[in-house]
Amino acid sequence: MSKYQIDPSHSSASFSVKHMMIAKVHGGFEKMSGTLVFDPANPGKFNIDVKIEANSINSREEKRDAHLKSADFFDVEKYPFITFKSQKLEKSGDGFKVIGDLAIHGVSKQVTLEMESPSEEVKDPWGNIKMAVSGTTKIKRKDFGLTWNAALETGGVLVGDDVNISLDIQFVKQA
Repeated sequence: MSKYQIDPSHSSASFSVKHMMIAKVHGGFEKMSGTLVFDPANPGKFNIDVKIEANSINSREEKRDAHLKSADFFDVEKYPFITFKSQKLEKSGDGFKVIGDLAIHGVSKQVTLEMESPSEEVKDPWGNIKMAVSGTTKIKRKDFGLTWNAALETGGVLVGDDVNISLDIQFVKQA
């Protein structure tokens, strides 16, 4: 078994959600940490634990980010972290399904990440051994207590309920 740490400068946790029922707004989180325990010879032996700083949200709009950090959405003062802890791994086509607990805004729900097969280990120019995984999932934000919205004059709502999440995480092998 090998243990890896997230390389935050080469990793991303991003999302998209419908805005005004017509276009997707994209954003992400700038700060994350976590571990991966993985046996390349036995991919079923897999455990991932990710911690994202909710205050590090970046949707490329300061006023929107301030609103997202407020009690209307993430309430970062009360719930400073978004976490994911894997529970089970299943083979799925060329990749894997990682089933685990996602906690947002104090609510934990089981979700399934559709993951590509982990990359092979490679050595960087400084001698560090690295590997990467990528995955996606879709959640309903209301399932996590993120219920704020505004009705539009033309019908519909300002913020969609479906949130697409994408993770691209690079790991550094620990000695």
